[in-house]
Amino acid sequence: MLAAAGAVAVVWGDLTPATPGWYLWADIVGGALACAGIWLCRRWPVAASLAVIALSVPAAAASVAAGIATLIAALYRRPPVAAAVGVAWVAATLVRFAWRPPGLAPYPVWALVGVLFGGAIVGWGIVARTRRELLASLAERARRAEADQRVRAEEARRAERLDIAREMHDVLAHRLSLLAVHAGALHFNAAARPDEVAEAAGVIRTSAHQALQELRAVISVLRESPSAELPLTGLAPLVKESRRAGMRIELHEHGVRFAGLPETTRRTAYRVVQEGLTNARKHAPGRPVTVTVSGAAGGELTVEVRNPLPAGREAAELATTGAGAGLAGLEERVSLAGGHLERGPTNDGGFRLAARLPWPHE
Repeated sequence: MLAAAGAVAVVWGDLTPATPGWYLWADIVGGALACAGIWLCRRWPVAASLAVIALSVPAAAASVAAGIATLIAALYRRPPVAAAVGVAWVAATLVRFAWRPPGLAPYPVWALVGVLFGGAIVGWGIVARTRRELLASLAERARRAEADQRVRAEEARRAERLDIAREMHDVLAHRLSLLAVHAGALHFNAAARPDEVAEAAGVIRTSAHQALQELRAVISVLRESPSAELPLTGLAPLVKESRRAGMRIELHEHGVRFAGLPETTRRTAYRVVQEGLTNARKHAPGRPVTVTVSGAAGGELTVEVRNPLPAGREAAELATTGAGAGLAGLEERVSLAGGHLERGPTNDGGFRLAARLPWPHE
């Protein structure tokens, strides 16, 4: 519409007796073709723009359309190409001013106006194109950031689920195995004295209460942060309650102060011993268990749980209740703490579970 308005204005100015006849026809034909050529400039920005610019040399009515075509070329092509089209527009304008002087001012003034106007059109187009590309780039970055955020959120949820699974297994497997041992004793010992039944029932009640307490602690960790977990002061309480369940356990701490360990190392070591005692109670009931803790600050903390396996093909009833998830989760836990877990049978027919954990200086 702007190009058509400019063409009509030029043709209207040609309707005077002093205007040569070929000016009028050149403006009518050239202006109409130039206005039509603007429709093609988006599809072929350079070729169509150069064609419209060429029409503006004999036809002053095409000058506005030529400026718009130059702007479109600057909007859709790289700056060097846009600059070349702008130079073509300035050259065509200078030729037209020399061929058809517009009057009102000397030629050098109109030449300067043409150069400045051409530079303004090309600069406007380049700036607009750069801004549009910047906005598109920012939008693409925003989309990628959103996609990355979704991936990170999914990975965080997956890690949380793994943490929940490990924590629930470590807490509940130990307590529930104690419950199963005492309940099994009541089931198979029908002739137990009332005081023995009462004692076993008390242990079951205590273990169930402790399981609920530790489950609440795990839930509080999920609701808050890892720092909200209950402190672990030592292995003695864990060994004591396992002994009350009938296990024979030797604890060798070699002067290691459990409460002085770093939080991550202390908690991981506790879980290693807890898992080792749970597995020994399930797979080798009645067998002696040896728990050894050794190491020094600045080196490694070694936590080892050993027990002999049942003789022959003897199998424990509770051995079929596990699915191997406990040791797999424990291996992940130790790896996350920067340590290494070893597990497997020993040469003397037993089973060994050992973890080497980093023990940096405080």
